[in-house]
Amino acid sequence: MKKFMCLLLMIGFLVLSQGCNSIKPPNTPAVQKTFVVTGYCRCGKCCSWKRNWMGRPVYKSNPSVRKAVGVTANQNKARVGTIAAPKEIKFGTVMRVPGYGYGVVDDRGGAIDNMEIDLYFNSHREALRWGRQTLTVDVWYK
Repeated sequence: MKKFMCLLLMIGFLVLSQGCNSIKPPNTPAVQKTFVVTGYCRCGKCCSWKRNWMGRPVYKSNPSVRKAVGVTANQNKARVGTIAAPKEIKFGTVMRVPGYGYGVVDDRGGAIDNMEIDLYFNSHREALRWGRQTLTVDVWYK
């Protein structure tokens, strides 16, 4: 029974980690840029939301507006491989981040400055483990 549970856990981990593996860069040369790279997840601490008195997620800055938890600024479901970037970088831009893999810009963040990006993780623990790093990233602009 223990072996079976371990096998299920390994399969689940492989399925969840396939987000970055399905992203392929264009056949054009990459531009290398240095970014401050942080991790984020769908929790209220990372995405600045809280629950109102009815238990519904709302934006901290405007409690009358409901927050769609786990949905990117481009209206897609956030998953491993989702990158939040500043408005200067268009949605659909592909990036390869050392230690993370490939990702696509599909989200924005209120606290993201010009040379910062956020990488999506499935849990807050993983995002904290990633921390804040300054890395040279390969970028294929859209």
